[in-house]
Amino acid sequence: MNITSQIKQPILTEMELFEKKFYESMSSKVALLNRITYYIVNRKGKQMRPMFVFLTAKMVSGGNVNERTYRGACVIELIHTATLVHDDVVDDSNRRRGFFSLNALWKNKIAVLVGDYLLSKGLLLSIDNGDFDLLKIISVAVREMSEGELLQIEKARRLDITEEVYYEIIRKKTATLIASCCALGAQSVIEDEEQVNNMHRFGELIGMAFQIKDDLFDYTDDAIGKPTGIDIKEQKMTLPLIHVLNTCTAKEKSWLINSIKNHNKDKKRVKEVISFVKNNNGLAYAEQKMLQFQQEALQLLKNYPDSPFKEALILMVNYVIERKI
Repeated sequence: MNITSQIKQPILTEMELFEKKFYESMSSKVALLNRITYYIVNRKGKQMRPMFVFLTAKMVSGGNVNERTYRGACVIELIHTATLVHDDVVDDSNRRRGFFSLNALWKNKIAVLVGDYLLSKGLLLSIDNGDFDLLKIISVAVREMSEGELLQIEKARRLDITEEVYYEIIRKKTATLIASCCALGAQSVIEDEEQVNNMHRFGELIGMAFQIKDDLFDYTDDAIGKPTGIDIKEQKMTLPLIHVLNTCTAKEKSWLINSIKNHNKDKKRVKEVISFVKNNNGLAYAEQKMLQFQQEALQLLKNYPDSPFKEALILMVNYVIERKI
């Protein structure tokens, strides 16, 4: 049994019902939209986010989920899917999870409109059922994701990013959605602000570790989801690079910045940058930070009684930093 199946084991029934409810939540009277949403459902990813929702809900409540939990998981997945659709347009990407992206098949205009449609469907699902507490958690995440992306674009232009700013970017861009999954899972089944905040922090820490792991992929030669050096080509500032920029000599720093700004399409130069980052402790430093976030996340689970749900969450935390894709 692979690791994802192991994590899913304690919530198999919930995940099956969730898939059905998720598909229903996207239905429309417009035939074109239904064709596109059918395509989206059939190329589903690992579904990590709904898994976080159900595992957290069951862990904090001693094994309970309710309709609010299902709706919350659907809203999160609708919003996550909307951001992926829009991301592909922004990045001009033709592939997503090994399939053609929506903008490759139906062009940008339709892809943007579909993203907007999924976002509104998600928000309405909460409003129509009076889940305003859950909607607040999700709306904060949507706002922060937009801010994080824009902050990254602003900083990429100037390449003047500090480690603190980097953490702020990844907290908003990646970690906030995983944090809202965990907070929402807890909020759907218990009324305990402290525990909900605890779960929000737990998700945030996993999200930070997840993103640093993604950064590290840019420096490896494994056959993973994205090609080596792609972040350098796109002038994205990753933690290994930031650390090296902050610790190397002025001469090396100007060579690095010049390489990223003016020679990022030159394969040989990109390889030299990757080697320089590797040889100057960039990867080791990022790995150490990633493990710090992981350990802090695991600490937050200590107070919960042992259960299959807690075990699955621990597995999930470890999977995030040990995954090969």
